Amino acid sequence: MSKKNVKKVVLAYSGGLDTSVILKWLQETYRCEVVTFTADLGQGEELEPARKKAEMFGVKQIFVDDLREEFVRDFVFPMFRANAAYEGVYLLGTSIARPLIAKRQIEIAEEVGADAVAHGATGKGNDQVRFELSYYALKPDVTVIAPWREWDLTSRTALLDFAEKHQIPIAKDKRGEAPFSVDANLLHSSSEGKILEEPGQEADEIVYQRTISPMAAPDRVTEISIDFKDGDAVAINGEALSPATLLTKLNALGKENGIGRLDLVENRFVGMKSRGVYETPGGTILHVAHRAMESITLDRGVAHLKDELMPRYAELIYNGFWFAPERRMLQAAIDASQAHVTGRVRLKLYKGNVIVTGRESPHSLYSMKYVTFEDDQGAYDQVDAKGFIKLNALRLRLGAMAGRKGGAL
Repeated sequence: MSKKNVKKVVLAYSGGLDTSVILKWLQETYRCEVVTFTADLGQGEELEPARKKAEMFGVKQIFVDDLREEFVRDFVFPMFRANAAYEGVYLLGTSIARPLIAKRQIEIAEEVGADAVAHGATGKGNDQVRFELSYYALKPDVTVIAPWREWDLTSRTALLDFAEKHQIPIAKDKRGEAPFSVDANLLHSSSEGKILEEPGQEADEIVYQRTISPMAAPDRVTEISIDFKDGDAVAINGEALSPATLLTKLNALGKENGIGRLDLVENRFVGMKSRGVYETPGGTILHVAHRAMESITLDRGVAHLKDELMPRYAELIYNGFWFAPERRMLQAAIDASQAHVTGRVRLKLYKGNVIVTGRESPHSLYSMKYVTFEDDQGAYDQVDAKGFIKLNALRLRLGAMAGRKGGAL
């Protein structure tokens, strides 16, 4: 679709410098009507200024949507049922937010009859991929405008000059170089770039937005319990809470106990390595608690298969394939495994640590009758172990008899 054919575009709009410049640039370059969409995902910022700024640009259709409950219920919780962690440690706080923003953007485009959608992701990062794969999965014929891949505003100075030329308000602190960039939502905060680009240099304490240092955390233990139903957390200390409210409370508990910091060099989908400093206080607690609940409610084969599937599932989310058929297929299998992941986990939070102290479930597979070192009254015949071991040793014995060192390799 040519620029002439774009009559109306829905812009993912934060109200910050970049998207404000994009808004004006779209109006000038495409000569089209711009509809702004600002998502409240629990980033902790006042969003009304974004509305006022959009009004200043003459925007007639402005959407500021509170998506916190949908975000946790329909995106974060399904992901946590899988225990997803990209490259073993990253709990995917940024990755999981993008498909929801894209979904709502497409819904708005349908509502207002827009020809196109636009985002402010750069051409170097993962977010451009996540947004656009989601757009195309939901609306195959959609036109996508990615200004960072089109315009000649290739530096921060150029952005600021454009803003001044078009009388776009600039926050006082924007005139200097921001020391790092921040993206936040209810699940996490991520900091990247500038002073964080050297992976051998320790991140300064100013980088951390959501947690206090574990060393500065109180010298006392915080004890909590989390109740699960069908794999999702539903209550803290016996108090039933909505998904977003529950995660908010876990965030507060994690923050004051220095939980959830991660300094990571990861492999981006676009091919380069990048260093990020992540904070996922409530998510870290939830991740540990969920695995503890599964430890007594999942069959061994199911648990181990889930652990084999997890890296692939996490990679799909990281790379932007939330709406892909293979992610949906994996989700169906994961959700089926959660039918009996119900019960209570008790935890101690202390100086960056999440310590499991107890777990109980009406569906527990743990049997005192079978595992006890005391008299099991015939529940388990230890003589049976001899045949079990000999059968499992058969291939090793055959390999050794054939003269192959280390068995049949």
